[in-house]
Amino acid sequence: MTANNGLKMLFVINPGAGNTNNKSWKESIEQYYQGKDYSIDYFMLPEQPVSADLKRYIDDKKPGRVIAVGGDGTVTMVANIIQGTGIELGILPGGSANGMAKELGIPEEPDEALDITENGEIRKCDTILINNKNSCLHLSDIGLNAQLIKYFDEGKLRGKMGYAKVILKTLWHKEKMQVIIHSKALEVRRHAFMVVLANASKYGTGAVINPEGKIDDGEFEVIIVRRLSVIALVKMLLKPGPFNPKHIEIFPSTSVEITTLKNVHFQIDGEYMGKVNNITAKIIPGNIKLLLPPLKN
Repeated sequence: MTANNGLKMLFVINPGAGNTNNKSWKESIEQYYQGKDYSIDYFMLPEQPVSADLKRYIDDKKPGRVIAVGGDGTVTMVANIIQGTGIELGILPGGSANGMAKELGIPEEPDEALDITENGEIRKCDTILINNKNSCLHLSDIGLNAQLIKYFDEGKLRGKMGYAKVILKTLWHKEKMQVIIHSKALEVRRHAFMVVLANASKYGTGAVINPEGKIDDGEFEVIIVRRLSVIALVKMLLKPGPFNPKHIEIFPSTSVEITTLKNVHFQIDGEYMGKVNNITAKIIPGNIKLLLPPLKN
């Protein structure tokens, strides 16, 4: 632990995230780090977080390590602020699905997750730069899943039950998109229910959309979901398992432009971004330092 003596650590806690218990997380952090030679600080996110406020705080305090305590949206907001700075990013999973934490093998048990914030292996991981302004660590998509996230955000019920409640509404309003996908290697036109930009392999429920996805391989995958049955949608939202490979197409890429004939729903790492009809995306290799469980031999 001597290499980390005196290290400044900032815990960014989102009390409004899915299953985050503000009091218990802070108590767990204080108990875990009690008597250890670290400088521990907290930033409590308000109900409507303003990333500029957090950025100013980080710029002023200059922590060496920032820990996002919340769901994928909290992780993404912190990552957007510290990417490219050399500041290390840790994750304490406190959201509804915790897709990024599950992808990275970070346990939900507080002491086990806290151990990674202290002793985790530091790995440089990629991000996807979207529309030259937003970064994606995990999964972004247009179409049906983004539409469901919109309905979920508008509802009051959190967790898997909240997702289950909005499935029927999403299915009732589902429709295929006409999309044009263009990159250096290909141009395809499809009718699809979803198009995913995947820096990782699976959604927070464990549904595997991108079996070969890795967050540090210097590329991302464009996944076209041509068919999506009720059963497949339920599986995507509520239980782990792979998508039917007959219903999807996967194209590895380092940059891409996606155009739709009309505006469609769009989300980045679980955060609904509104409607769009054009998206550009490119990989930024090794853009962020993540604290991860040690790799198994």
